[in-house]
Amino acid sequence: MSEVLATRVVGNVGIIEIDSPPVNALSTAVRTAVIEGLRIHNADDAVAAIVLLCAGRTFFAGADIAEFDDLPIKQPDFDALMAAAESSAKPVVAAIHGTALGGGFELALACHYRVAVPSAKFGLPEVHLGILPGAGGTQRLPRLIGAAPALEMILSGKPVSAAKAAESGLIDQVVEEGKLEEAALAFAQNVVADGAALVKVRDKAVQGTVADLEPVKARHKRQFKGFKAPGHIVQAVEAAITLPFEQGLAREKELFGELLVSRESAAQRHVFFAQRQTAKVPDIGKDVPILPIRKVGVIGAGTMGGGITMNFLQAGIPVTLVEMKQEALDRGIATIRKNYERTAAKGRMTAEQVEQLMGLITPVLSMDELADVDLVIEAVFEEISIKRDIFGKLDGICRDGAILASNTSFLDLNEIAAATKSPEWVVGLHFFSPANVMPLLEVVRGAKTSREVIATVMKLAGTIKKTPVLAGVCHGFIANRIMEHLIVQSQQMALEGVPLRKIDQVMNDYGFAMGPISMLDLIGLDVLIHGAEGRTLMGDFVDAGRRGQKTGKGFYDYDADRKSALSDEAARIIADFAAYANVPQDPDQSDEQIMKRLLYPVVNEGAKCLEEGIALRASDIDVAAILGYNWPVFTGGPMFWGDTIGAKALLEGLEALEPRYGADFAPSALVRTLAAEGGRFTDR
Repeated sequence: MSEVLATRVVGNVGIIEIDSPPVNALSTAVRTAVIEGLRIHNADDAVAAIVLLCAGRTFFAGADIAEFDDLPIKQPDFDALMAAAESSAKPVVAAIHGTALGGGFELALACHYRVAVPSAKFGLPEVHLGILPGAGGTQRLPRLIGAAPALEMILSGKPVSAAKAAESGLIDQVVEEGKLEEAALAFAQNVVADGAALVKVRDKAVQGTVADLEPVKARHKRQFKGFKAPGHIVQAVEAAITLPFEQGLAREKELFGELLVSRESAAQRHVFFAQRQTAKVPDIGKDVPILPIRKVGVIGAGTMGGGITMNFLQAGIPVTLVEMKQEALDRGIATIRKNYERTAAKGRMTAEQVEQLMGLITPVLSMDELADVDLVIEAVFEEISIKRDIFGKLDGICRDGAILASNTSFLDLNEIAAATKSPEWVVGLHFFSPANVMPLLEVVRGAKTSREVIATVMKLAGTIKKTPVLAGVCHGFIANRIMEHLIVQSQQMALEGVPLRKIDQVMNDYGFAMGPISMLDLIGLDVLIHGAEGRTLMGDFVDAGRRGQKTGKGFYDYDADRKSALSDEAARIIADFAAYANVPQDPDQSDEQIMKRLLYPVVNEGAKCLEEGIALRASDIDVAAILGYNWPVFTGGPMFWGDTIGAKALLEGLEALEPRYGADFAPSALVRTLAAEGGRFTDR
């Protein structure tokens, strides 16, 4: 008997219970156990029906994704598992709690009946891993709920509730919470009493035509750019409509196989695991205490401070919001309220919930009111003198043991911490704008930041639904440091006469939703030059009143719908600055050269972050770029993409560009090492 399998008989019903913590993933051992349980009960004449359920917090939450990197998948594979459930001579009832996702949901579809508690959720999230449901999901689901609803569910990857699942016919019955086994037994006994029908989803007709899929495809059209899986998913569902079940299943398997070995899927699986790795810090184990964060202070009620505040409000944590002037404080509070009211107008929260959230804010005009907070986050101008002054004052205001955090995006955290008597309590919490939306939180570890502080804020990131990436102290930390090269090179090419549209289009073709020139206009040119010294190109734009989208003109002109158009005035500003800076003109650069100039230095700088210990691992750099700058997921991030190019080719490209374009292209020691050894960034 397997360690993960327990079988028992209650009356005339055999129970298969799987217990494989933490989420009962369908590993080789679990697949073997389920098949063995089915064999045992089918061989027992006293058993008339079978209930399949799981111990722990969830039903089968999906496949063991790590097995996808070790092909072929070991026997018994998923085909054997589904066949064992579907071909059982006795009715099989899937009893579901927690989540039935991916292969777990596909197994439930292969069973003859499905019951679930109200809190259960069902979904096929494979699209997020660059694959499709490859164990019959694209063939059985359309037969159960119709072709168009099935395609919607598979393309979205979003789980549905038990109530919605019952309404659509995904499950046969919603049973009482906490009484799943008892209710499943009763359901199975009723099936036996009614004749023990073997209801096979595969035998049902598909409702809907290929034409019915068009509106679904239109709703998800943005998913098709760069991603391979959505198109294959459509083909698989079309096969369910047009082919007999076995032929459709064969087509699904063919399409799944193509995706599984694709670079896009490898990239998306890399990102999946990378995001789950970021919170793990080598020198911080379970023995390091997590400090309670019951009340937070935020200094600055502007765009960033207001967004940071909203994160904590939504987690139910009260915030004392500090501004120096009543007008600025009122404006900040009004903006937060407006954001929530806009959400309520869309039906995503009630008016009562808006008031509850606003009730968690204590607006004040003095930092003295922060004496009782557990964490204070400074979100003021990027001026080191201002930040040092604030931290010096906080040192005398906040209680001993309060965490002092700076939202600085570029400045030296150690210099800020030196303004206090207790630098071990100082940490960087770099939110990305808009702070209430962007999922990345860079946690900056100062030279003296304590392990307790790091452990606490890494845990806190999850509480406020952010993905934390730990960074060391340097200019720009990780995301801003590496991506600054892309911004600098885009401006340099503009000065060389390369058309702005071409620069943006090359990055659009690579997979970015927005090119670098458009991104500058979106961020705001005045924001980007804050603290800059001397004459700069963006400074000339700001002096001309061209601050970006918010003023209707930046590098581009913008209409009322924020649609961009080329500007003669912008072209003159660029030409004037190019003449001032004596920039040689080279307008006819190829798409490949533009791509290399924009992206190769990003990968190279990421390698330097690894060399210097600024980033813990290459995958953290990928997560930072994806979540902080919307680097296209299907490329895996800059370091994974660097591996797809190969360190040798990257080195050759950098060496070819360095003599002409300067130090930004000087290859790092790590690039040289990996090129010589044939190594990979993502092994670091």
